[in-house]
Amino acid sequence: MTEIDWAYVASIADKVARSTAASWPIVEKDDVKQEILLHAYERRPLIEQNYTEEFLWKFCRTAARQYASRERDARDVEDDRYYYTPSEARAVLETFVYTDEELSGSLGQQDDLLKCRITDNVVSARLDATKAILRLPKATQEVLMRRYVYGLPAANDAERKAGNRAVDALARQMNRDTRSR
Repeated sequence: MTEIDWAYVASIADKVARSTAASWPIVEKDDVKQEILLHAYERRPLIEQNYTEEFLWKFCRTAARQYASRERDARDVEDDRYYYTPSEARAVLETFVYTDEELSGSLGQQDDLLKCRITDNVVSARLDATKAILRLPKATQEVLMRRYVYGLPAANDAERKAGNRAVDALARQMNRDTRSR
């Protein structure tokens, strides 16, 4: 078993934290460094098995990116702006088969006393989703189109899970885009 040089790990964590804080304005360098070191301490056996400089850099970058992403997502939920959920993103995707004219013609047509089926916020959500889809990787775009726009069923459990992850990614991107305005 390899003895971990924590001063060496801390020096790498410091460099990664500085870089992460510079590219993710939501986090501060000291917080990122602390999170990296906590992550490393909790996963000591993994570091002992793979104790190389290359592994430590990858490990620290991954821990820093995960922390920054969690912080950004927490901020997105807590601010006063509208927050799209994955179910709303999925519902918006299902309206992509309609043109804007067809959709606007159906506003209020299917309403009853209990629920408004198609509302005017669908139009703004469609705009947000259209913008967000273009920022996603091509593979994710294809999964979204195949499953939710074209309505093709998932061939297996892996495809179903990929569809769910793609909708989650779309909702996150829609929320990021609404906050960058």
